[in-house]
Amino acid sequence: MSASSTIVASAGGKYGREFWERLWRQSGLNFVAFFLIAWFVYGTQPHIGASTDTLLAFYGGSRTRILIAAIFAGMAVLNLMWFAAALRNTLADAGQDGWGAAATAASALTGGLFLLLVTIGAALAYSIASAGNAAITGSLNDFAWAGVVLSSFPRAMLIMSGSFGLWRAGLFSNGQFAGGVSAVVLVLLGGTTWISDGFWSPDGVYSRFISPAIGLAWVLFVSRTLLARSPAARAGW
Repeated sequence: MSASSTIVASAGGKYGREFWERLWRQSGLNFVAFFLIAWFVYGTQPHIGASTDTLLAFYGGSRTRILIAAIFAGMAVLNLMWFAAALRNTLADAGQDGWGAAATAASALTGGLFLLLVTIGAALAYSIASAGNAAITGSLNDFAWAGVVLSSFPRAMLIMSGSFGLWRAGLFSNGQFAGGVSAVVLVLLGGTTWISDGFWSPDGVYSRFISPAIGLAWVLFVSRTLLARSPAARAGW
């Protein structure tokens, strides 16, 4: 058997191109699952300006739970990267490489910020909070909430690049595109949640629940669109 025929044969079969392409197109679903598991395992992070006793009770008393949540959060980041790669390849196949590149950049920044926030929580639980330095613990806790707010911008860019690219590629209807644009605006609004207290604060309901829920719903919807497509006629995986 020649080298070229060997390569062609390896691209097919049970674990060929179609298997891998479908696997990575499922990464969006995996991301949502791992994110939600990490969210519920992690628990409710202390609010901005929380007392020393509250901070120590959470990061010290929930040390094991927070570190377990960090593992699931890390898996969520990995699957987010693969989801963006699948989205980028789908857009490239449709001739929308620019939007695909934007999605790659946005996902990298989103994943990086998410991993940074997870690292802060894990570090506080692992040793920083138990060291007894209330000022550092409180500052890092508040920093994490500010990071949640600022993560709204790369999250919105990811939604925008995917929605515009899929619409330009003919994979989104006008109604679906309108929904994507609405999601972009609503997630961008999360970057304005700087009121000192209440619904529109960094640790308020909009920033903690509504904005992330919109992003997760968009990932689920796009994942369904990606899975509905036939694998491209190329050995891209």
